[in-house]
Amino acid sequence: MSESESRPVVVGVDGSAAAQAALRWAVEDARRRGCRVDAISAWHSDRGMVIGPMPAEVGMRLSPENLRAEQQSMLDQAVEEFDGVEIRRILFEGDPRTALAEASTSAELLVVGNRGHGPIIEAILGSVSSHCVHHASCPVVVIREAKAAHDDPLPEPAVPLTPGPLL
Repeated sequence: MSESESRPVVVGVDGSAAAQAALRWAVEDARRRGCRVDAISAWHSDRGMVIGPMPAEVGMRLSPENLRAEQQSMLDQAVEEFDGVEIRRILFEGDPRTALAEASTSAELLVVGNRGHGPIIEAILGSVSSHCVHHASCPVVVIREAKAAHDDPLPEPAVPLTPGPLL
């Protein structure tokens, strides 16, 4: 990459609300910087999770071609609302942590969403955003998913289940 060519803002896109918020942030930042956005979506098929026989139509939906097509469709839909900045759509077959860490080597900035799974889910699945913070070759911005107003309702006052003590 020549010095006159600007490096992109890289963003991970997975179809979640947190990733869409990260994409919006990345697009605005790229506009300020005057560079393109590389929107990266990773996919892989995990045949190890299939136990026992399955209907042929389910097997066809799990084919690498279908999975890739679904991922491409999701990526296309995610970026369609943005204009005024060049967005390069990149599909990567494999672990999203690997894709984003590799892309960070030639990026100005890496932007990822954080769904805020609890520590148990993150211990099982691993946190993509945490991996990026620790392994990226460029600065990383983590965008947290906005909480909806109904996510944390005020607790209702406790109502006794019985009119008095049970004997």
